[in-house]
Amino acid sequence: MGLKKRTKVSAEFSMSSLTDIIFLLLIFFMLTSSVVSPTAINLQLPNSSTRAKQTKKVEGPIKLNINKNKEYTLNSRPIKEDKVRKELATIVNNDRRLPEDITIVLSIDESVDAQTLVSNVDIINDFGIKMVLATKLSN
Repeated sequence: MGLKKRTKVSAEFSMSSLTDIIFLLLIFFMLTSSVVSPTAINLQLPNSSTRAKQTKKVEGPIKLNINKNKEYTLNSRPIKEDKVRKELATIVNNDRRLPEDITIVLSIDESVDAQTLVSNVDIINDFGIKMVLATKLSN
């Protein structure tokens, strides 16, 4: 009696399990990429098309300027970077107004790094005075 084998080896490949794994990986990477936050700060200085209106006050705001060479001027007087806190403390302590009524205008060049901006904003916030970030005038 001649018995023949009925089992044949199939050369077909099932893609269903592979596509399931690919879709699971795709979902995983999409979810994790939305959770990850970038470590760099993309800082853009605001622009304005008009000049601010000057209001009449008894005493004007304090002006802190930082140019592209990181040279500081406080009320048009040059100061060193490490003396900003001390000079602001002197001005705030000698001012007749309450600290929350004092305003400082921070004008910083756009080429200065963000860490300088953040550290100066922290110093200003430590005194509890209002701060205005000056904009560059666009033509």
